[in-house]
Amino acid sequence: MGKIALQLKATLENVTNLRPVGEDFRWYLKMKCGNCGEISEKWQYIRLMDSVALKGGRGSASMVQKCKLCARENSIDILSSTIKSYNAEDNEKFKTIVEFECRGLEPVDFQPQAGFAAEGVESGTVFSDINLQEKAHVFSSYNCFLQEGTQVWENDMIFLVRRPRDGV
Repeated sequence: MGKIALQLKATLENVTNLRPVGEDFRWYLKMKCGNCGEISEKWQYIRLMDSVALKGGRGSASMVQKCKLCARENSIDILSSTIKSYNAEDNEKFKTIVEFECRGLEPVDFQPQAGFAAEGVESGTVFSDINLQEKAHVFSSYNCFLQEGTQVWENDMIFLVRRPRDGV
């Protein structure tokens, strides 16, 4: 299956550097088995700090799971070097915020929750524990330094399958 990129598009007002925080950040995903096509009914999370050994000593992954339908062992790994922030200049454009190395498991849906942070554009004020679960209007605050409102809203997420020649 290879690499799959998660892209974010959002409207930012007076904030920048929107990002997941920490190795314990939970990426809530619904997965599809690449062998039989079974899609998980429940949300499952993977974290950068988790590492599970693959059978046969072939390395490790963030999650290793046996498909309930076909019994195939599949895995998915968060590629830590690909975790990027969404910035003011990315406003209202899709940008890759993380990539996953997929071996039999394909993420088909992402449910953002709490654990994101952002900073005021001019003040650098840190806004922590931002929850992106509501797509229409997810975060608003008041920046005392600028005496202006700060907001993140209209977020959307998509998955893109990366090919080695892609420059996503």
